[in-house]
Amino acid sequence: MTTKKACISTKFTSTTKNSYKILLTFLQALVGGTVFYVLNLPLPWTLGPLAVILVLQLGFNKVVYWPAVLRKGALVVLGITMGSPFTMTTARQIVDQLPVMLAATAATIAFSLFMGYITHKRTGVDLASGLLGSVPGGLSQMAVLSKELNADATVVTFMQTLRLLAVVFTVPFLARHGLAEVVDTAIQRTAAQSTMEPGTAIFFVTAVLIGSLAAQRIGLPTPWMLGPTLVTAALVCSGLEPLPMPTWVITVAQVSTGIYMGANIKAESMSNWKTLLPYTVSGVVGILLCSFAIGFILKALYGYSLVTAFLGTAPGGVAEMGLTAMMVHADLSVVISYQMFRLLFILLVVPIALKWMLKKM
Repeated sequence: MTTKKACISTKFTSTTKNSYKILLTFLQALVGGTVFYVLNLPLPWTLGPLAVILVLQLGFNKVVYWPAVLRKGALVVLGITMGSPFTMTTARQIVDQLPVMLAATAATIAFSLFMGYITHKRTGVDLASGLLGSVPGGLSQMAVLSKELNADATVVTFMQTLRLLAVVFTVPFLARHGLAEVVDTAIQRTAAQSTMEPGTAIFFVTAVLIGSLAAQRIGLPTPWMLGPTLVTAALVCSGLEPLPMPTWVITVAQVSTGIYMGANIKAESMSNWKTLLPYTVSGVVGILLCSFAIGFILKALYGYSLVTAFLGTAPGGVAEMGLTAMMVHADLSVVISYQMFRLLFILLVVPIALKWMLKKM
């Protein structure tokens, strides 16, 4: 009986400590978001928390605790938000533009691989590490793939980390100050102005959760965002109204996303930054210029605004580019479609192509 009580007491103490850490982390991140908001910086509720967490981890060696379940919840909210603008017209446009999506994705990847090869030749890192560090396929996915291809995981992680930071901070700034005509510092436009019947809302949420679990089961990348995005898009295209999403819920989801992104960047992955920094930065600048060029072509072909075309082809994550698209009133469905196509292509096709290429070389 005494042992049982001690066990319960230990669990309670551990839960209390974790709850305190989560609350402290959230409040610290909220301070960063508030500062970015007051300074009128882009994506304040994502980039502000990300900046604070980076300072805590890299500057003060603090260990940040943010459980995966909170990140999953945030991604579900963002997925619902990003799937809401889809219509049947959008779906038809996507099908019609698949060849162009493939060409844009292939051009982006080809340029990335070229920069990876240059990095390999100039810095002495092995070819697999140079290529994997340059492909815009996501930090965690490329880190996992580095083990399969016997690449240097530290080099890959550093290059992907620096690319992620450069893109996440640079693209929103460029979109806001150079391309956008209308800007919302705080994302509010998807906050619903109407209500939904409780039964319909329960059905919607249940379908989204089932979609998330199914996406995870079949191995889709970032299933807790892509699943809700696809399910929401399907429900909206079938005639159902989008799920009402209050602004404060979207804000909390952005804060959670920023915290998790920052928590995944470790100090040990930045150890060889002096050697790789110039080439990684050059690669980021080059791929952004490549995205601009492709964006101009898409604008000429389909009449999209330049900010929509640029965000659709920019080498960022689906969540980050989607949030930026909402901020600058870009065509969210187009941006998400191009980003999702590239992400799936990179994760499903690029690993096979890289394995074949490395064997040949």
